[in-house]
Amino acid sequence: MPPDAVAGESTLPPAGLDPVWRRAAWQVALVWLTLIAVFFRDWLAMADQWWNSSTYNHILLVPVIVGWLVWQRRAEVVQLAPLGWRPGLVPFALSVAVWLLGAVSGFDLLRQAGTVAMLPASALILLGPKSGTALLFPFAYMVFLVPFGDEFVPALQTITAALTIALVRVSGIPARIEGVFIDTPAGLFEVAEACSGVKFLIAMIALGVLVAHVGFRSWNRRAVFMALCVVAPVVANGLRAFGTVLAAQYVGAERAGGIDHLIYGWIFFALVIAAVLAVSWRYFDRAIDAPFIDASAIAGSPWLTRLERFSLRPLVAGLAMAAVVVAGQGWARAADRLVAPLPTRISLPEVPGWHRIDYAPRFAWQPRAAGSDHHLLGRYADQQGHEVDVFFALYATQSEGKEAGGFGEGALRPDSGWSWQGAGPALAEGRSERLLSAERTGRLAQTYYRTGDVLTGSNLRLKVATIANRIVLRRATTTTLILSAETRRGRLPEADLEAFRAAIGPIGPWMDRMASGR
Repeated sequence: MPPDAVAGESTLPPAGLDPVWRRAAWQVALVWLTLIAVFFRDWLAMADQWWNSSTYNHILLVPVIVGWLVWQRRAEVVQLAPLGWRPGLVPFALSVAVWLLGAVSGFDLLRQAGTVAMLPASALILLGPKSGTALLFPFAYMVFLVPFGDEFVPALQTITAALTIALVRVSGIPARIEGVFIDTPAGLFEVAEACSGVKFLIAMIALGVLVAHVGFRSWNRRAVFMALCVVAPVVANGLRAFGTVLAAQYVGAERAGGIDHLIYGWIFFALVIAAVLAVSWRYFDRAIDAPFIDASAIAGSPWLTRLERFSLRPLVAGLAMAAVVVAGQGWARAADRLVAPLPTRISLPEVPGWHRIDYAPRFAWQPRAAGSDHHLLGRYADQQGHEVDVFFALYATQSEGKEAGGFGEGALRPDSGWSWQGAGPALAEGRSERLLSAERTGRLAQTYYRTGDVLTGSNLRLKVATIANRIVLRRATTTTLILSAETRRGRLPEADLEAFRAAIGPIGPWMDRMASGR
């Protein structure tokens, strides 16, 4: 396989290459190795996810697949003359800009997407529009090097739970559903994050894109096949969850869970793949020996020929890319040094009609704010018997490791004995979610983020606001407020929280007063 097509590897270019292509291959390999070295921390973080997270183990095969895709085109690609190309600097600069946005916001998905995109963008600069067109699909397939998909977990949990409860009820088993928890005579079942099916869905999409490209020529057939690749693993995961619940009615929940873990792995995924390919095989319309590209059509394309007029010497291309990278890295470092001034001490304020009481939850609960500079947790009560827990965290910066909306931060900390049960009542400027403890204690948590004039419960909105602050090198504090109430006999947590919010007034100014130390 051509080594310059595989991220992070470099060996001698094929001996059969003519001098022009041999020189271009070395140039691409050198630039890729340099970019990997400069952004090594990002590549290392991605590699850690590929190797240690079962959700992303399939990505270990992506470099090999990219290399194979390039190898399949080698005879046609070498018929095209590589040349330096000025317009290629635009996608390269955009890639660095995406990395910068991720770096200043702490949004790893953007940061890693930009890191990966720099490789094909730099190759486009060095190889030109015709060679870049010939290698378009292998370059585009490199998007699957980016570990993404965790964002879909809550939605997939909800879908799987809905499919499971529907099948359970059709089977005649009495059951009740609360969020992602299904209560049956055999016990309480949770559609946990690990049971969402996200890893098989992501891997199936990556495989589906490859098979759609290799097996089909018709775009309509490709679209239908990709739809099947999305629907099949989701439905199969619902059937698997239903099978576990059904088996538990006869052999017990613990034994059924053991059977589920035995078969639910790559064996299950292999069966889903086999079923999808068995259904689709007869509709493949690409001959096994058909070329993937038409080199003569690319070489004779009038508009690609016109684009070649904007040529660029390799040395100038290298210097231009270096300048863009240095600018991006410098800007990110300047943003990392932004620290807003903070009070030396903060405290939970007095609330009219409410008083502080000892914090004594029925099941231990403490939100996580690992990167905060100050955080507080306390309980308030009023004369009507309402009780509300208040968690407040204050951040001087939103740099790496200090993200208020980062993974595992907030009301539901990992390995805490609490599980996400479902979304709570909608809030105009916050996020509401129901939690359930291992001892089946319920809790309603309402989360608010504040930076500048922005008040939101959305992690994405917070990141956008953080980007806006840091990209213009503006110092701003960030605060997190979590109002929470336990489910108690005869009392709804919604009523407790509504009474407390009415007492404190507008949420944003109340958070600002706490952040100022007043």
